[in-house]
Order: sequence, then C-alpha cells, then structure tokens
Amino acid sequence: MRWSICIPQFVDGGAFDPVAFRDFLARAQAAGFESAWTVEQVLGPAPVLGPIETMTYAAACVDRMRLGCAVLVTSVHNPVHLAKSLSTLDQVSGGRLDVGIGTGGRSRMFSAFEVDPDDGLITRFTEGLRLMKALWTEPKVDFAGRFWRLEGAAMEPKPVQKPHPPVWFGGRAPAALRRAVRHGDGFIGGGSATTEDFAGQVAIVRRELDEQRRDPGGFGIAKRVYITVDDDAARARQQMAAGLVALYGDAGRRLESAAVAGTPADCVRGLRAVADAGAEMILVHPLTDLAVQLERLVAEVIPATS
Repeated sequence: MRWSICIPQFVDGGAFDPVAFRDFLARAQAAGFESAWTVEQVLGPAPVLGPIETMTYAAACVDRMRLGCAVLVTSVHNPVHLAKSLSTLDQVSGGRLDVGIGTGGRSRMFSAFEVDPDDGLITRFTEGLRLMKALWTEPKVDFAGRFWRLEGAAMEPKPVQKPHPPVWFGGRAPAALRRAVRHGDGFIGGGSATTEDFAGQVAIVRRELDEQRRDPGGFGIAKRVYITVDDDAARARQQMAAGLVALYGDAGRRLESAAVAGTPADCVRGLRAVADAGAEMILVHPLTDLAVQLERLVAEVIPATS
C-alpha cells in the first residue's frame, strides 16, 4: 500500500500560516508519505487556496514528495494556459507533478467560466487534454479542434517528466471510468464515493483495462478518504460532519457515509476496506486539526493498516 496525504490549503481566519504549512509537509515527507495532493474549489463556501499556486509553494517546502491535484476541472480551463502552468510546475518541482483531471459534473456553475455544459462538454474536455499533451510533447503543434485551433505553435520548456506528467482521472460514471483507461495513467476515486461505490468503479476500470489490453501494472488506482481519528468515536464523527459542511456547505451532510471517522481501530478497518476494494494508493485527508491528525495517522493507523 502506498500512502498520500492532503496539502493544507484551507485558510482559517483569512490568513495563511506559512510556518504551519511547511512544518506539516516536512513532517509528512519525513513520515514516508509518497505524495501530497490539493483539491480545486474556485467557488464555494470554504476558504480554499488555488491548487496550482499551493502546489508550487509546496514544491519549495519539500524535495521528495510528489505533488498532485485531485482534480483540476479542466473543462473550465483554457488548455493552453493550463499546459503552461503545469509544465512550469513540473519544472520547478524537478519532475514531481501528478495531474488529476475531471469534467466537473453537470451541477457545476459553468456559466461563471463561460462554458455551456450542453454544448459538447465531453468533447471540450477530451480535446483540451489532447491539446495539452501535444503542447507538452511536440516541438510544433498544429491543432484543428472544435474549440481550439493552433498553427505552428510551440511551448517551451517541456515538462521534466517524459512524455508528460502522469494524468489521473476522477469520475464515477461508467463512461468516465472507461475514458480514464483510454486517455489516462490512473484513476483516483473521490472522497465523496463510498467504499462500496469505489469497489464498483474499480471493477469497471479493471474490465476496461482488460478489454483495451492495457497492462494493469502501468495504470494506478487510488482513492481520497476523508478521515478523522479520535479516541471518542462519536466525537470523531461530529468533527467529520462539521469538516464536510465547512468544505462543501449543506451538500457535505450527504458525504458522511463515504468518510472514515472513529477510533484508531475504526479507522484501520475503514482504510483496510478501501484497500480491499482495490486502492493501491490511499490519499488520507483530515479536515480538522491537520497536525494532530497527521501524528495519529502515522503512529496509530497507517502502521496497523499497511
């Protein structure tokens, strides 16, 4: 089992704490976490820092952990600008970037980004990914798509990683999971998915890998798990409920069944179930008291789960 952890990007009280941020990531790296991940939430009730900017700062704080976002809603980004930002981040991190992408679902406020979800959203998503990969890998790009057109365009420098940083897909619908296998390097289940749902998603991914004759060893499967450890199980669940509401508003109340909260033994059982469902990497994501939760995970939960 490989372990990853969230990157602190929630600004409590409206002021970023660079010392706490650096200390958290340094401790996570020393504890052996393979990577650290952000989320993207441009609009929402929580004070969430931007993922690319946060990962760039994190790249200067630690020198071994990989850095990722699960996920960037690329359907609302300009792929040329996004390709440049991500290539730059891969360069400044020394080739430690993982790129998580997703369409964003139908309920997102696409009008804020001048995107019509009823006008070829999936085409826009896949076309944008093709364009980013072309800019990352080709010396000159001629691209004639429905949404973007380039003639003899060059983008330098290329990413450090060849042919490009690993691309992880989020999503839950069968079509999205099949798309992940066709175009991606891995699938990362959302923190909003229950373990049972995730197991079903993994089954679809594995069938598609078999049908496309792709080597399963070259395609990663991971899951984000919102988690709270406390000696008092009821208090842990209360803290989790409050954290989900703080992050997602009232919609967070529907996500409690997907989270893991309770005593260390409860959390071990919950994470083992995620591993049994098919996760090769688990991204643990405490929502409150990050430094305290990190120590408890390292000392009491992860050793008993691995």
